[in-house]
Amino acid sequence: MYLYIRNGGIITGVIETLIITTTLAGVVGTGLGGVIGALLQKDSNRTVSLLLSFAGGVMLSVVCFDLITEAIKTDIGIMTIIFSIAFGVMVIFLLNYLIDQKTNPEVPHINADHPKTADDLNELIHSDHLQQHYAKNDNKFALFIAGIVMAAAIALHNVPEGMTIGASYASNNGVMGNAALILSILIGLHNIPEGMAVSVPLISGGMSKLQAVLITASTGIPTIIGALLGYLLGDIGTLGLALSLGFASGAMLYVVFGEILPQAILMYRSKLPAFSTIMGMLAGLMIIYS
Repeated sequence: MYLYIRNGGIITGVIETLIITTTLAGVVGTGLGGVIGALLQKDSNRTVSLLLSFAGGVMLSVVCFDLITEAIKTDIGIMTIIFSIAFGVMVIFLLNYLIDQKTNPEVPHINADHPKTADDLNELIHSDHLQQHYAKNDNKFALFIAGIVMAAAIALHNVPEGMTIGASYASNNGVMGNAALILSILIGLHNIPEGMAVSVPLISGGMSKLQAVLITASTGIPTIIGALLGYLLGDIGTLGLALSLGFASGAMLYVVFGEILPQAILMYRSKLPAFSTIMGMLAGLMIIYS
């Protein structure tokens, strides 16, 4: 049971649950990764690859067999659903493209022979770009701009993840369903290696471990923002719900197919990421329909 008073500005119950859930998934998950990175100052490509590919598989199941099917059930029309999915894909792709165009020329190892997608988590969130500025002993303003770019890159992955949770809440009438719960857990796990990739270069650049962990944890905040956007848009009516589910699904599909899976395969070049993805999809089906 929850209370949501629009005119009075009092938002309780489901919104509070959504904020707490996504704070755990985004801020705590990323912050935990930051702590691990600060203590170990290294990561394992194989472990990160298999974790990402498994999470990607579960996310695919939730998007394709839960969120999109819920969008279709709104009876808004299949073309509207397809448009909203395509719009979600294009928005995230274009924003990623703009960031890559700005940062890639400044990173020496990214050249004409480099894969057209990130082959390391540091590249995916552009912490390698920030590390270059540290290595050159650039001024504080240059470091600040590089930090903003990295934060924007992380937000482009965390906002869609949060939107899938929020849209799932909205489609389930504000009740914590299996899909939203599992998505939250998976996103939290997925954020651990991401947090490691953020904290390690910050510490290597001379930042204190505590400050690096706090900054790393703060990069999970966009997950909360995305969840609120997904839920509030989905709560304004049938059309809003369909558009929220469609846009979140499209954005998440791009993140999985355009970023997570290519990166997982390039990080650990074997058949295991493919099997891990399939196992993730099967686990997602079991979660949705059990």
